[in-house]
Amino acid sequence: MRILLVAINAKFIHSNLAVYSLRAYAKKFLKECGIGGRVDIEIAEYTINQQPDNILKGIYGKEPEVLCFSCYIWNMVYVESLTTEVHKLLPGTDIWLGGPEVSYGGESVLKRLPGVRGVMKGEGERTFAEICRIYAEERNIFDGKENDRLQNRFSRTDGIDFRCPDGKVQINAWRAPLDLDELPFVYGDEREFSHKIIYYETSRGCPFSCSYCLSSVDRRLRFRSFALVKKELDFFLEQKVLQVKFVDRTFNCRRGHAMEIWKYIAAHDNGVTNFHFEVAADLFGEEELALIETMRPGLIQLEIGVQTTNPVTVREIRRTMKFEKLKENVSRIKKMENVLQHLDLIAGLPYEDIESFSRSFDDVYALRPDELQLGFLKVLKGSYMEENKEAYALVHKSLPPYEVLCTKWLSYKEIVELKGVEEMVEVYYNSGQFAHTMDALLDEYQSAYQMYRELWQYYERRHYMEIQHKRSVRYEILLEFVQEYFPGKTELMRELLTYDYYLRENAKTRPQFAGVYMIDRKFLREFYEKEVKMHEYLPKYISYDNNQMRKMTHIEYFSNLRKMLLFDYMCRNPLNQNARTCMIKRSSEEEGLTQDEL
Repeated sequence: MRILLVAINAKFIHSNLAVYSLRAYAKKFLKECGIGGRVDIEIAEYTINQQPDNILKGIYGKEPEVLCFSCYIWNMVYVESLTTEVHKLLPGTDIWLGGPEVSYGGESVLKRLPGVRGVMKGEGERTFAEICRIYAEERNIFDGKENDRLQNRFSRTDGIDFRCPDGKVQINAWRAPLDLDELPFVYGDEREFSHKIIYYETSRGCPFSCSYCLSSVDRRLRFRSFALVKKELDFFLEQKVLQVKFVDRTFNCRRGHAMEIWKYIAAHDNGVTNFHFEVAADLFGEEELALIETMRPGLIQLEIGVQTTNPVTVREIRRTMKFEKLKENVSRIKKMENVLQHLDLIAGLPYEDIESFSRSFDDVYALRPDELQLGFLKVLKGSYMEENKEAYALVHKSLPPYEVLCTKWLSYKEIVELKGVEEMVEVYYNSGQFAHTMDALLDEYQSAYQMYRELWQYYERRHYMEIQHKRSVRYEILLEFVQEYFPGKTELMRELLTYDYYLRENAKTRPQFAGVYMIDRKFLREFYEKEVKMHEYLPKYISYDNNQMRKMTHIEYFSNLRKMLLFDYMCRNPLNQNARTCMIKRSSEEEGLTQDEL
């Protein structure tokens, strides 16, 4: 029996934890049933960036007898198209769908997709294993009663909705949740995941009731025992995996569980692996903050959902979030300078108009997170938000990801504005490439939101939004913007842009926006010749000659600031990858200046 699990990921670097967990659990289950040798379970991973015809060809070439798709909002359009075409090419193949995008409303899915045999709803490991067992035990009986036997077995299987031979859809009960310690560890062979993000899970369910999230539907919170988690963390650490992303919905909802894991990874830090956690920052106490402060820069990174700072909206979406406490904890972690913090906002929530959202944006921007994601409400099937969309006059796209188009409080025109602001934030803030320039530019505004809105409007007037720009051109556009809006700041901003550029880029071809290079060749030659002997500024370059030093560094003079800086690209900040910088003293006039004054 050949069974194929198909995952269509958003990007190549992503992996699909679900299909690997399904396969691992099913193999263990079938072996215990004594039929493991009769079922061959294969995984095929693709991305939404591949041509559908190539995915179709790949599936067809594997000739599965049972085909299962993992369904999410980012791939459902592809899955629906593929199931239609696969059914034409492989009419004898039974097609099953599973995942959050089909778990709620299985009957409508099956009516819409006549080529699909059934839907696995909710938690899928035991359900998938049972289906594998049924096919293994019944598909080899060629007595003309195969469909009757399958239907009889399916009708007694929890966790599925399926199509009967007469075309009717049978809706079965949901399956009881698993003990997470029953799940096998899926990462035995690291080669399967080379060059991909590793996803890992230590809990399921969520204690909170946020109306836009499907996790609020399942509040049966369960944890994997620390004894197992410890062994699995050891695997990641020994393999020196670059990044492990925990998919726990709110990792620190149980303090003891989170602290055990954080203490362990801090004590066994291999100096390489980064661990990513989605957390509620307002739940942090002194113990967690004290531990975080001791961690190696880059050991952990935190994703923190703020969503809104409007208290009326917070109550309406059933969210538990104390913003003042969150603000205090995020600010404290920011000062530690060892943890990357990613904060989220959601546009399109009830009782949030454009003025309210701009205040939420300014509140979060003032915390200076390393990344600020301006997301848009997705109206997920089965969520409380979907149940109340008429009361909110909430209009969303018909196709996945069901993104908001307008609400009672927010027009589509304003959504378009927010999309423009989102693009500007991605380019000029989240990239980390313009940090000092944008900080200085903000001094000219009362509101960060206003700054990014005006920048977007400038892009719109110049039709820049329609062009795929090179990185250096983004600097030129920002300088043009300053020249038009704040002409008296042009030269200062040019120097800050140049500083930001060389912090990241070891460029030997000078960008146009930076202007004339102010340092002569004679000074550069003498500096590096002296540095080879003295190592005053580059102590880690002892084994390098002056030409090698010159290739791995850059020197820039900033006339407005009266500073000459050395950019050292061998030593970069582990959080933002900025080069180490130090000031080169040329005269007594500069003796009292420090790097922080730039």
